Amino acid sequence: MFERIIRFSIEQRWLVILAVLGMAALGVFNYQRLPIDAVPDITNVQVQINTAAPGYSPLEVEQRLTYPLETVMAGIPNLEQTRSLSRYGLSQITV
Repeated sequence: MFERIIRFSIEQRWLVILAVLGMAALGVFNYQRLPIDAVPDITNVQVQINTAAPGYSPLEVEQRLTYPLETVMAGIPNLEQTRSLSRYGLSQITV
């Protein structure tokens, strides 16, 4: 069996060389299309809640919007961190 394969490969060497070059070209083509990420995405999942409150001062925004929303979000399972920002007419919470 192996003797027949070797004999055929020697007799038809140009066909074998052409087949090997074709497979190499196909491999190079597929390698270029392969999506490889050099650095995996290791960022954590974040959700940002922006609430507009026109006419509210930062203290009112903190008392009426930011604090109640932070309190509700504190019950989320596997929560690592909560950050907030209260400005004139805007409450921004990052969970």
